Formats: sequence, structure tokens, C-alpha cells
Amino acid sequence: MIKTGNTHSELADKFNRDKKRVEWHDETLWFVRVKRDKAALQIPVWEQLREAASQIKNNVLGNLHNYLVQFEKNAQANGIRIHWAADAKEHNEIVHAIIKKHAINHIIKSKSMLTEECGLNEYLENQGIEVIDTDLGERIVQLAHESPSHIVLPCIHWKKEEIGQLFHQHLGTPHGNADPQFLTAAARTHLREHFLKGRVAITGVNFAVAETGEFVVCTNEGNADLGVQLADVHIACMGIEKIIPQRKHLGVFLRLLARSATGQPITTYSSHFQKPRAGQEMHMVLVDNGRSKRLASDDFRNALKCIRCGACFNTCPVYRRSGGHSYHTAIAGPIGSILAPGFDLKKNSDLPFASTLCGSCTNVCPVKIDIHQQLFKWRQAVVKEGHVDLSKKVVLKFTGFVLSHPLIYKLSGTLGRWVLRNLPVITNTRLNTWYKQREMPPAPKQSFNSWYKQNKRV
Repeated sequence: MIKTGNTHSELADKFNRDKKRVEWHDETLWFVRVKRDKAALQIPVWEQLREAASQIKNNVLGNLHNYLVQFEKNAQANGIRIHWAADAKEHNEIVHAIIKKHAINHIIKSKSMLTEECGLNEYLENQGIEVIDTDLGERIVQLAHESPSHIVLPCIHWKKEEIGQLFHQHLGTPHGNADPQFLTAAARTHLREHFLKGRVAITGVNFAVAETGEFVVCTNEGNADLGVQLADVHIACMGIEKIIPQRKHLGVFLRLLARSATGQPITTYSSHFQKPRAGQEMHMVLVDNGRSKRLASDDFRNALKCIRCGACFNTCPVYRRSGGHSYHTAIAGPIGSILAPGFDLKKNSDLPFASTLCGSCTNVCPVKIDIHQQLFKWRQAVVKEGHVDLSKKVVLKFTGFVLSHPLIYKLSGTLGRWVLRNLPVITNTRLNTWYKQREMPPAPKQSFNSWYKQNKRV
């Protein structure tokens, strides 16, 4: 792919140098995937729920303008101030303007993948505003000056011993103490003072209800609720696709979300915000940032159904063994690999190839996004737009030529089998990228074509 020095394969190679971490990362995420399966099997109507959620999202995408207008009208009637942002830059400027109006230089923030997408933390810090992430995993990676590697489990790539050392360095905990309960208590003590002095709280949004003008934030730690209830200003940041038509539809999505994400029956806190409390300001920033463009694409619009559960991360054999940071984008994993090319195809041209196309991501998606099919379509788009290096172009041209000429194809198979049997040194070299991570298979005794001719039944 494009040789930037930061492609998925290069970053994954760096992650893979620590074999023990890779094995632990792989096993931990597969454990979460197994929990998801057990939780799903406990509901006899699981597949009906998935289909219902998919159809509700289809309806939303087909009528998005109307639902957004309806939501805006009802939210404003509830006392929520609505702002519209065309892109990440405008989103950041709107949030900054609200904070600046109140002459505040310290804010608290709960988990929000939209703000990660928009680079809000870095933007505000460059304006002299301190941002404190209050989700424990987010706070850990923030202290380490990293981005989240997983949308639900931001610090899944960190071991408890490393977190203990990080807390010792930044929070003053005893050196060598890696007890999870102790570290969690230390984080709570550390964050409490920030909650108490935080006058502005920023949250993400899981669902916004057009019918009522309310929005729902789901957390397991309650940090979003605590921050908002103590703050004078609540700013909620939401991608325009997070709309659902009616409150009754929440029952479908809330039953799917936590089970798909972590195998829980339901998220610990599902908090509804419909109006600001007395004396509080409540703002919502509705962000496009390329979503309208994706909505217009028949091939890629289904990606907008995503409810950010992370199930595709936990099942993906590539993500589990390459780490989230190898995707060099705010949202990693299979879903990130079909979202990121829509923002910048050239920069993210490597990501659609970070997949085996096994289809496991599609199978676990609670809203039935055709993830692996979109990955394949993005590969076609990458090649069509010329965002592949010369060597890949040559290989693709040569492969196409061989596959389109039956005689040459048969001769190539015969030659390949002979080389594998008699001169394996030719294939077992560093020039063969397949051989870098695998053993070459033994040469078959005959081609499939000859075997079929011998064994076919008339």
C-alpha cells in the first residue's frame, strides 16, 4: 500500500514484536466475544431484534432529514440549544465558543468517539483549555498521551502492571501496586476533585429520539451522569446518524447494545436527558463530517447504522492480533476500516486490506451492517482510484492476466507444484510476504482440475 511509514501492516508488525501482549490481547477480546454469544443465546428473539434494529436504521437513513428537523424542533421546545456543524473544524469551534463564553479553562468529558473523530481534546488544549477524560479507560490512555485503541475498552492493550506504573507516575500511587481494585479507587479519588470543579461537562450521545427531543447516554461507570449533574453547562456532541424515530425503539437498541459490546444484559447506566435542570445550560452539537456524503452512496451508506458496540472488534482475527493503534484512525477495527476511507481514501487506503474477509464482523453486528462486503468494495475503490503502490499494481495485472488465460493458469499450477516439491528455497524467502508469517503448504499431488476429471460421476 502507500508507503507512509504508518500503514496498518507496519504498525501491526510493531505491535506483534511483543508476542506475549499479542496473545493476551487476542485471548481477552475473544473472551469478550464468547460472553457476547452467551448473552445473545439467552434471548430467543435475538435475530428478530437484530432485524428490527436494522430496519429501524434503514428507515432513519431513508428519512434522516425529516427526523433531524423533528428532533431539533422538540429539543428546542425542551430548552436544549441546538448547533449544526458541517465538519470537525466547525464542531470544535462551536464547542470552544460555548466554553469561551463562560470564561472556563477546565472541562470534564465522558467517552465520545465523535469528539475523538474530530480531535476535540487536542484542539481545546491548544486553546489553553484543560480537558479531563472521566471514563477510566479513556483517562488511562490520556495520561499516557495515547488515543483509545478500542471504542468500548479504550485501554485494552494495557496490562494492570503498566497501569500501576502509570498511576504511580501521575497519581502518586505506591510503586509496584497493580491491584485493579486499588487502582480503580485511586482513579475515583483523582477524578472526584475534577468533577467538583468542572463547570462544563461534555458527553457523547448513544441515541437521540426524534419524537421527544431527548437523548440517551450509556455508561458503565456513571461518570457522564456525575459530570453533568455537577456542571453548569452540558454540551452533548452527536453524529447526525444517531437519531432514532420513537422512544419505544430504545428498547430494541438497549437490549442489543450492551450484550453485543461486553456480554452484559444491559448497560449499567442508560441516562435520559430531555431538558436542562434549573439554572443549567444544555447544548447539543449535531455533526455531519462526511456523513451526508456517505448517505448518498448505495455501497457504503449502511455503515451509518453503527451503534458503536465494538462487537466487530472483539471477533476480528486481524484486530485481535494487530492492536487498535495499527489502524491509525479514531475508530479502529472492521467498522473503522469502512468508515475511515470515507473521510480520506488515500490516507486510509490500507485499512480495507486489514481483513481476511471472513465475515465474522457482519455475523455479530447487531444492526446487520454488511461490513465484510463493504471492505471488499472499498478495496475495489482503492485500486480504481490508484491508491496502491507499483508492486501491487504489477501483481494485480499479472494475476489478472494468468486467471484470464486457462492454458497459462494450468501451466502456472504445474510449475508452482514442481517448485514447492523440488526447489522450496525459491519460495521460502523474505520476498514472499506470505512466508514471513506462515509455513508454505505442501505441494498437492495433482491439480483440482485433474482430480475432478478422475473422480467426477457421470
